[in-house]
Amino acid sequence: MIDVVTIGLGYIGLPTSALMATKGKKVLGVDIDQDVVDTINKGDIHIIEPELDVVVKKSIDEGNLIASTKAEEAQVYLVVVPSPFKGDHEPDISFIEKATQGIIPLLKKGDLYILESTSPVGTTEKMQEMIFAQRPELKNKIFMAYCPERVLPGNVMHELVHNDRVIGGVNKASTQKAILFYSSFVEGALHPTDAKTAEMCKLVENASRDVQIAFANELSLICDKSGINVWDLIELANKHPRVNILQPGCGVGGHCIAVDPYFLTTSYPDVSKIIGEARKVNNNKAFWCVNKIEKEIVDFVLKNKRKPILALCGLAFKPNVNDLRQSPAKLIVNKVIQEKDLNNFRIVEPNIKEHHEFKLYSFEDAVSESDIVVFLVAHNEFSLSKTTNKKTLNFCNVK
Repeated sequence: MIDVVTIGLGYIGLPTSALMATKGKKVLGVDIDQDVVDTINKGDIHIIEPELDVVVKKSIDEGNLIASTKAEEAQVYLVVVPSPFKGDHEPDISFIEKATQGIIPLLKKGDLYILESTSPVGTTEKMQEMIFAQRPELKNKIFMAYCPERVLPGNVMHELVHNDRVIGGVNKASTQKAILFYSSFVEGALHPTDAKTAEMCKLVENASRDVQIAFANELSLICDKSGINVWDLIELANKHPRVNILQPGCGVGGHCIAVDPYFLTTSYPDVSKIIGEARKVNNNKAFWCVNKIEKEIVDFVLKNKRKPILALCGLAFKPNVNDLRQSPAKLIVNKVIQEKDLNNFRIVEPNIKEHHEFKLYSFEDAVSESDIVVFLVAHNEFSLSKTTNKKTLNFCNVK
């Protein structure tokens, strides 16, 4: 008998499935991609995350984790599928609906359905209505809850265990059932609430961070116009006991902070003013960086009567990960090199081996061959001291 069916074996679904399997649960991981399923069943992984490969192989070898393209009957169904946009940043819950439709025939009295996908407020209740419309005999007979993940890429396996979780059921019985489930593999505190509040909590956490980053990014623009070193300014301002300004960068990326605020701005456009403006500030910061780089290229040509070679350092959405989703650095690189000679660019991303669009260089080779060094992501491999006698644009405070 399968204990848990996980629908979606991506950046959250696979680590969660493997973790549950190490705790003795029989887990069936479901994904529509046959290559992903085959890779996992060999004990390998299709995403890069520290410790994940070891945990997956152990789970497969012990027989507690199996991957498939089709769900089977279980006691718990965990939906962890993407929730992309359609049109003008309008949330698309069709993947969630399809995943739910796939398990409706399998549901039985006493089962627990948990949604972890980032969702517009009210999605869990919509899934409940959809299930009961097709299986009215299950009304008040199954448990349903929403529980957002709160993990940091690069530290997922630790944070899945130790981070607190917010768990909201469609009723109190569902909340308690879900808390009992998560307590079997989560050591962090489990905070009970209702489904709508849990859904909102996920969105608010990331929107809050987006707003704080927008302040830092806007401050960097002000300092640029004022001739002030923004990094020094923030360090001094943060000496105040109640001030904690974040570090500016070249924008905001990833699948959470750059995405989740839109769930609020599209659902509540008349009141989510600051959140919407923060999104604009963070999106525009990338284009501001492009303009700064383009100006540097023009100035170099005017002075030296030739085109410069640029080292563009970083493609990931944040330091020391291989995740390029929603990456402002990758956007900047694409904008800068478009319609230009690729021989004039040395692109560096130490966390991936190859890229389908760009030839990648080591940091040392890129710097030695370039006239201008542009830091887009503060990876550990990058060092400002190695760019002596080079024109440098440091958008991310590489030391």
